[in-house]
Amino acid sequence: MRDVTVDSSVKLRSQRFAGDDDARLSTLLRVAQAAPSVALAARGGYGMTRLLDRLPWKCLADSVAHGTRWVGYSDITALQLGLLAHAGASTWAGPMATGDFGAEAIDEVTRDCFTEAMSGVLEAVGFRTESGFDGLQARGTLWGGNLAVLVSMLGTPHFPRVKGGILFAEDVNEHPYRVERHLLQLRQAGVLEAQRAVLLGAFTEWKPSPLDRGYTFKSAVSHLRSTCKVPILTGLPFGHVPTKVCLPVGRRVTLLVEGRDALVGW
Repeated sequence: MRDVTVDSSVKLRSQRFAGDDDARLSTLLRVAQAAPSVALAARGGYGMTRLLDRLPWKCLADSVAHGTRWVGYSDITALQLGLLAHAGASTWAGPMATGDFGAEAIDEVTRDCFTEAMSGVLEAVGFRTESGFDGLQARGTLWGGNLAVLVSMLGTPHFPRVKGGILFAEDVNEHPYRVERHLLQLRQAGVLEAQRAVLLGAFTEWKPSPLDRGYTFKSAVSHLRSTCKVPILTGLPFGHVPTKVCLPVGRRVTLLVEGRDALVGW
């Protein structure tokens, strides 16, 4: 058993935030200075982009250098991409305390993958993708996260300039046409074409519209593939879903596809 400290800030409330901006900044600084083995976010939501211009990037990067693994997803994407942009620091896209480990039934795959990642024994994750990518091999920096958050950072000093990377994305409550719009913006900004591959995770909890008339997530992906030369794979087990893997944001990884089996190793 390892000692676990629950920061007092988890009980703070200010409108829809876990405390006002100053309180949340103080929390991140306090955790960074303590440099724990794992800094696990309680939940996502919205609010991290409010803090980006004020975050102590050097202090945060120093904590990573001292062994702290910052873990989370969703809104935490902003912190992870900012650390990559400002310091080249690696973090972990993975589960969070409330939604994943606070659930009545904890997903065993999520739990075991997290445990192995934090103990340093996890070296790869695999998933089933669509046919058509057999033999694909790509190596580059793994980066990405929540798609809406990622796109909101485009053009800011906090957006990583990754070339030859492997980009992954997920989202929740975003209709496929909005997902398509976000990914098209990345393509039109030159981001997608600069990658070696794009991995799409779960895009969940959106509601079909009578206006769709057969337009689905598959339609959106098909259109994107027709406009982008970079391989776009689906099926990555990551996002706002019970079962999720852990992904090392900012690490060099190798993507291998055999048949429909994809493997991301580091």
